[in-house]
Amino acid sequence: MKTRVTEMLGIRYPIVQGGLARVAYAELAAAVSNAGGLGQINTVGLTEPEALRAEIRRCRGMTPHPFAVNFPLGRMDVAPLLDVVLEEGVACVAFTAGNPAPWLKRCEGYPIHTLVLTAGPELAKKAEAAGAHMVATVGYEGGGHIGRGDETTLVMVPRVVDAVKIPVLASGGIADGRGLLAALALGAEGVEMGTRFVATIEAQAHAAYKAALAAARPEDTMIIKRSMGQPGRALASAHARHIVAREAAGAEKDELLELVSGARNAVGATDGDLESAYVWAGQCVGLIDEVLPAGEVIRRMVAEAEAGLARLSALR
Repeated sequence: MKTRVTEMLGIRYPIVQGGLARVAYAELAAAVSNAGGLGQINTVGLTEPEALRAEIRRCRGMTPHPFAVNFPLGRMDVAPLLDVVLEEGVACVAFTAGNPAPWLKRCEGYPIHTLVLTAGPELAKKAEAAGAHMVATVGYEGGGHIGRGDETTLVMVPRVVDAVKIPVLASGGIADGRGLLAALALGAEGVEMGTRFVATIEAQAHAAYKAALAAARPEDTMIIKRSMGQPGRALASAHARHIVAREAAGAEKDELLELVSGARNAVGATDGDLESAYVWAGQCVGLIDEVLPAGEVIRRMVAEAEAGLARLSALR
């Protein structure tokens, strides 16, 4: 499966694991990269430069293959952490949320590839103009933060592909080989998946979170933070419904920030108390029915995509 993404990153398959705050550390990143994709280390919880350096080196001890480090902009002081990534010679750095322009400029002159998560053609064009090497575009179906326009992946991906010259990764609603094949048919040169990789053995998520993803249906997800201008898709829970109710009631910003804090997310993702917290989940939960090793997820995806391609070829 050769695309510009695989050639650029030196990976076998155009499958990129999402940044997955509080979930994606060396074990998951290495497992994805060892299976032929691109794993990512998240930086939430690794706010000290030497802690991030140690995690990068730990991952490098588990895989000889390329991996990335993901930065959710606006949550931390990126500068000293990005310096560590550049010093350590990591293959790729990804930026989500916020304005990536100054950080893309900081990467210039280093042998590192840059990926920016966007939602729609306008943001993708801005990322390209700022110097990004690749963009991932996430549709309405996705878990975590999505675009404000409720545009589906099926519509968004070809619009973004038409808008930029750099490679595009499709994200949102993709969990198997059929989604990978569809993304390639839409003009994307790979996929970025989050929810499917949370439900893996290597993910540092609580077992209750993983089990809930495997048991959930698409209608068991909901959008929170819409009134804050930062809509995101979460697994339905008592706390998630409370967030939406307080938004509808016009709650003050400080109250909402407390309800959607990272600490409240950790109560579910790390501690496993799903009803008292919110955890991210995409509509692709309807395609997930078991927790698997990350390598097995990729093996099955590739086999499904190849079978699908053969089926389509037989229609000619």
